[in-house]
Amino acid sequence: MEELAVAIGKNIREKRRANGLSQDRFALVAGIDRSYMGRIERGEVSITIEKLYRIAATLQCEPITLLPKISSICLPIPRKGNKS
Repeated sequence: MEELAVAIGKNIREKRRANGLSQDRFALVAGIDRSYMGRIERGEVSITIEKLYRIAATLQCEPITLLPKISSICLPIPRKGNKS
């Protein structure tokens, strides 16, 4: 899942910069702590759907535009029969 978080963070950073927003200003408007926003953009944390929607609303875009195409990331395949 780390690869997914990195891809989403990269997309958020690119869209934020395209909108001419500093990370400080963007975090303030989105209501997210600036240091946490930095961690999101670096892919160090996985965000909730609620945060994804809040970020998309702040960037005035649809949340799907912040998600990478499934073909561009490598997700681990769950193993069958290994229920803990």
